[in-house]
Amino acid sequence: MSSPALARRVFAESLGSLLLAATVIGSGIMAERLAAGNAAVALIANTGATVAVLAVLIALLAPLSGAHFNPAVSMVQVLRGELRVTDALAYIPGQIAGCVLGALLAHAMFELPLVQSSTHIRAGAPQWLSEVVATAGLVVIILGSATAAAASWRVPAWIGAAYWFTASTSFANPAITVGRALSDTFAGIRPADAPMFILAQFGGALVGLGIARFLFIRPGHAMAPVTEAETP
Repeated sequence: MSSPALARRVFAESLGSLLLAATVIGSGIMAERLAAGNAAVALIANTGATVAVLAVLIALLAPLSGAHFNPAVSMVQVLRGELRVTDALAYIPGQIAGCVLGALLAHAMFELPLVQSSTHIRAGAPQWLSEVVATAGLVVIILGSATAAAASWRVPAWIGAAYWFTASTSFANPAITVGRALSDTFAGIRPADAPMFILAQFGGALVGLGIARFLFIRPGHAMAPVTEAETP
């Protein structure tokens, strides 16, 4: 694949990651300010904004880059042979950088210090198990969605539900975990807690890949195709 084509795909991943992180963090800030201390109302608002932006970003950018916005998803694509290792090594830094810039953008929009370190404690086995479950489910849904149109509502629906049924509120994404560690706001995670979240997310992605292979592969049949980038 030509370098300009890869650059366009990496830019799409970076832009999508930036807008996703800015939405998750920014809506958390707005929700907390307006909810007057009601955490349930704040989480409802945070969930709604996240679901909406995921639907838009997947529908818009999936034809360009696959709309991963997530190093764990890119890893799964590599293991499936759907993404070259060299491309993944370009995607993943772009995803992380996008999420970091998204945190800075959210802070700037709400007149907060740009550089922060979260003090929001998110630790313990229930939180880590929650991240395994959230990420595994995400991967199964992605690999079971043959089109961008299907993924554009299934993925947001899963993440929206997982905000509420998991103890961790479903980060399910190593890149956004890094971004949220840099925001001492409603959506933040203490940097000391981020490594275990990230480990659980990559582990969950592998679990999801195993489940998807069992569900979607039959003798003589390939796995249902995942939404991927078009060939330029």
